[in-house]
Amino acid sequence: MKIWIARFNIYLLIVAAGLQTGCKTTEEKQRNKEAATLRFHLEINADGTERNRGVPIYRDRPVLVNVVRDPFLTEGDILTASVVDVLGGFSIQIKFDQHGTLVLDMVSAANKGKRIGIQSLFVESRWLAAPIITRRIQDGVLIFTPDASREEAERIVRGVNNVVKKLKKKFTF
Repeated sequence: MKIWIARFNIYLLIVAAGLQTGCKTTEEKQRNKEAATLRFHLEINADGTERNRGVPIYRDRPVLVNVVRDPFLTEGDILTASVVDVLGGFSIQIKFDQHGTLVLDMVSAANKGKRIGIQSLFVESRWLAAPIITRRIQDGVLIFTPDASREEAERIVRGVNNVVKKLKKKFTF
C-alpha cells in the first residue's frame, strides 16, 4: 500500500511539472507569435500635398511633427532590436542591416537638425519618438527613448524581432 501511494505522488509530481512546463511553452509560443512594426519617417516642411502630414508625438505633451508619409526605413531593414538600460531609464536600440545602415547614413548626413518620426504598430498604432538628427549615423545603430512603458517597449522589441526573423527566413535562399 505504501508503494502505491509513493507511485501516486511521483505521478502527481510528474503531471504537475508537465503542466508548469506546458504553461511556459504556451507563453513562449504566444510571445513568438507577437508582431510589431517600426517605421522611420523623415521630418519635412509642410507643403500642402498628400506627400506629408503632421503627426502628434509624445502623449503627455504632444508635439506636432510634419513627416513624409512613406517611411525611409522599416522593420525589413532591421537586424535586431533590444531594450537597453541608460542613465535614468531605458531606450530601444535598433541595429540595421547593410541596406538600412547605408540609408540611415545618407539620411542622417543630409538632414542634420531634422527629426525622425518613429511609428510602431504593436497592440495599437503609436508614434513613439522623434529624435533630432545631431550627427551622421554611420554604424547603423539608432538608439531612442520611446514614449512607452518598459513593458510596452519590451513587447515592441519582441514583436519586431519576431517579424525580422520571419522576414529573413522568408527571403533567405
